[in-house]
Amino acid sequence: MKCTLGIDTSCYTTSVALFTEDKRFLSEARRILTVKPGGRGLAQSEMVYQHTRYLPDVLAKAIETAGKDIKINRIGVTVKPRPLANSFMPAFLVGESFAKTLALTHKAMLYPLSHQENHILAGLWSSGVAISDKFLAVHASGGTTEITAVTYNNSGMYVELLGGSIDIAAGQFIDRIGVAIGLPFPAGPQLEKLAGEAQCVPYPLPVAVQKGSISFAGPESHAQRALKNGESSVTIAAGVQVCVAKSLYKLIQFAVEQTGLKDILLVGGVGSNNFIRDYITKKLSAGGSRLYFPEAKFSSDNALGAAWFAACSS
Repeated sequence: MKCTLGIDTSCYTTSVALFTEDKRFLSEARRILTVKPGGRGLAQSEMVYQHTRYLPDVLAKAIETAGKDIKINRIGVTVKPRPLANSFMPAFLVGESFAKTLALTHKAMLYPLSHQENHILAGLWSSGVAISDKFLAVHASGGTTEITAVTYNNSGMYVELLGGSIDIAAGQFIDRIGVAIGLPFPAGPQLEKLAGEAQCVPYPLPVAVQKGSISFAGPESHAQRALKNGESSVTIAAGVQVCVAKSLYKLIQFAVEQTGLKDILLVGGVGSNNFIRDYITKKLSAGGSRLYFPEAKFSSDNALGAAWFAACSS
């Protein structure tokens, strides 16, 4: 059976996905890179090393899950963080090199794209909603917090940056506070669980958004000081969620006012947080805007968008 393979080697996840030639989802597999207890990330050299080790096994698992004899005839692979000429990150070289080798040995067509485009396409595929051909996309993850205007039609995809973080990303803010509390890295799911235990008012953290610029460094410092002063980790976790939700909403509202676009797609690991999704959805719906998002498992890093991109390319 002919199929399309997607590969993504991002900062913290090795991912592959398989679609049939007629664009039906077959399987996907991932492995989160290992960060030592107490660590807040990995050096690029360590990312490259772990991706190189894990990628063959992750592909084998996806093929096994598909449960069929397959022939790879198209490969979509992320080769850089953003769709810009000077965008570069060594971690993506692993997936690109692996994909090029497979393309040669399988005589398959190769379709490169950016990690950000992969997230947007995975979000469109997973949401299952026919969004207009021009919409806003918020990419909120451990490495990126940006809002873009996306034009997507038969001519391809064009992504225009409208604003974003001027320091650390939303996911970094969550991870740094989570690790300080004692949670494992990446801390997003555990911080959400901990915040859900809060029976009192979340600890108030500042929201630093000026038009299209958003900052999480200040709120992080504020939260770190509060922890050192003995504030409850539960109320801090809840406060971090509220801060991120309010900040992203303000950023989105600025973009809506600037562009007039009212369809918004939320992608990236931060978007899998149910509190953040619900908060932004309610706030936007009051103003007539519509928030779309993928299933939570397809918000975090995955290769679905890369596989879908290759499957749909002519």
